[in-house]
Amino acid sequence: MKQRFSSPLQNLDEVDRVRKYPHGKLMQHQEEPAHQLAHKINNIVANTSPQAGMLQEIAQLLGAAFEIDCCCLVSVTEDATSEPITANWCKPEYLDLSHPDGIFSMEPVDLPVVQCASETLTIEFPQLIEHSLIIGCQPLHIPIKSVLGISTRFAGKNNGVVCLIKSQPYDWSEEEKQLLKSLETSCAIAFSQVGQTQMIASQQQFVQTCSQHQSLIKQLSILSRSNLELNQMLQLVLTSTAEALQVDRGLLILLKYTDPLFRIRPKKQVPKAKATVICEWAKTPDAYRSNIPDALEQQSFLIADCGLCQRIFMDSGKPIVVSDMINTSDVASATPIFALEKLPAMLLMPLENQGRILGFLVLQQSEARTWQAAETNIVEMVCAQVSNSVIQSQTLRQVQMLVDERTAQLQRSLEVQAKLYEKTRQYVEQLRELNELKDEFLSNMSDRLRYPLTNMRMAIRNLRQPSIQPDRQARYFDILEQECSKEINLINDLLTLQKLETHQERPQLESVDLNTRIKDLASTFESKLLEKGINTVLELPPESLKIETEIESFDRILQELLANAAKYSQADTTVYLRASHQVVEQTDRVMIEVINIGRGISEEEVTYIFDKFRRGKGRWTPGTGLGLALVKSLVQHLNGDITLASNQIEDSDFSKICFTLNLPQFSDEIKS
Repeated sequence: MKQRFSSPLQNLDEVDRVRKYPHGKLMQHQEEPAHQLAHKINNIVANTSPQAGMLQEIAQLLGAAFEIDCCCLVSVTEDATSEPITANWCKPEYLDLSHPDGIFSMEPVDLPVVQCASETLTIEFPQLIEHSLIIGCQPLHIPIKSVLGISTRFAGKNNGVVCLIKSQPYDWSEEEKQLLKSLETSCAIAFSQVGQTQMIASQQQFVQTCSQHQSLIKQLSILSRSNLELNQMLQLVLTSTAEALQVDRGLLILLKYTDPLFRIRPKKQVPKAKATVICEWAKTPDAYRSNIPDALEQQSFLIADCGLCQRIFMDSGKPIVVSDMINTSDVASATPIFALEKLPAMLLMPLENQGRILGFLVLQQSEARTWQAAETNIVEMVCAQVSNSVIQSQTLRQVQMLVDERTAQLQRSLEVQAKLYEKTRQYVEQLRELNELKDEFLSNMSDRLRYPLTNMRMAIRNLRQPSIQPDRQARYFDILEQECSKEINLINDLLTLQKLETHQERPQLESVDLNTRIKDLASTFESKLLEKGINTVLELPPESLKIETEIESFDRILQELLANAAKYSQADTTVYLRASHQVVEQTDRVMIEVINIGRGISEEEVTYIFDKFRRGKGRWTPGTGLGLALVKSLVQHLNGDITLASNQIEDSDFSKICFTLNLPQFSDEIKS
């Protein structure tokens, strides 16, 4: 706080009268002017506020009273952080003078140049006067050739210095010294009042700062308990801190280490890390980004490219406090993101947790600034809070990732277990079905084997009876022959199936007239079908088809299909046997359909109807379950395929059953 020139002091009649006395006459009238000057100073102290220029009026009064060229008043405080208060007055002719060379080159400062109005001269007095002149006369352009000074004391302590200055060598009289000494008390009171006013203003500023800091701490406490996302919370923290400390710009920077051994790195070694600006606040948005290169638009840089950030690691995490960086070498070594040419005052505080630097909080000012201890303390507290939040966020993210990973592993494990359970269930179901098939197969096979053997045994016993008639003997021989044929056919079917499944031999092909062959095969079943009242209808192409196939396998396929139709067709229905020629994918094919009317076959039964020893559910007609399995194997042996369709007949309990046989017509279409 510095006071400058005020308006000229009015009503100086008494002062003018004092100035008329020469030095000899001043001694005669010393009591009157000293009393009057002290009274006028006291009036100034009583009626003028320190902020309105109290010391300035006193300096003007003393300058006129002592007929000097300049008067300088400088307050003295024991607090090194308090700025001295100065006031000065000089003659008008010195106001517009240029600053001469060597104006403050008083070498050395001694008593002939600087004289003390007090009788007691301390050792520190010359240095005190010189320091006061440098501070108080800095803005003045006046040569200093003679100084009469006095230090004022209040409550036993120095609180100010009064300097009377002549621009020419001058010998101060005792009367002048006594007069200045008599004014010490009044000037001390003025300095005391100004100091108290400064102290009150400083305390008010301190209270306001404490209120701002308290408000900031309250905001940080609220933010720490909020559910905001980390970047949002950090932005609010930066904004609150920058506004509370009244800075021009704030940055929050986080580090990502690329050196995996940063935890065990030697001290005072700069690690490999990338710094990224997470949050930014500025009084004027984008005001400090004009000089940032396009390559830095992402607001990232390497620690190795910034000398300022490297100092944090070299100084073991100590903050960097700079009041004015314009004239330092750090400007060139710092990252352009800091824009130090526009923001030379900087406070760079590390975000540290357990010896690990997580990033930086940067506060910048466009003008030189002295960072107070209370300000650095509050910034350290903010950095500690931010560091904890960053660590908590990183820990929570790692825990969440671990939970997600474990959850995914558990989900995969459950899925695998579910699949294994399903597989096991399917295996159990298949085993159960196979067990049922085994039981059914054993039951069928035992019946199919036991029944012919029983008939054969009975026939043999009857043949051994004496006096058997020839006709009965012939009949028993026929039974033996028929039952033997059934056993042989059953065994041959089993062997054929095994052979087809284990040994794929190329079929022995012959050219066959399809129409003739189908007619011959159908005629062998005609009588059997007629016994059940079933008609047979052949639908063959007008022109006879030729087919190259294995006759034995072809015959067996149609025989089994016709036998199946005869066995499961409803009485008084018709069996259709159709043959046609088709071209499928540029290949000549022969389509043969065997259609009958009977009990419907479900979709489930269709899936296994061609399997060995499997029969339709609820079908009590005797059989081994080998016929359709043999048909499918023989069809595949001939490089063909067979399908089954069962369609419900409207308004009926029966269905139309259709077996469709698809065979290649010529031998070059049959693969081995």
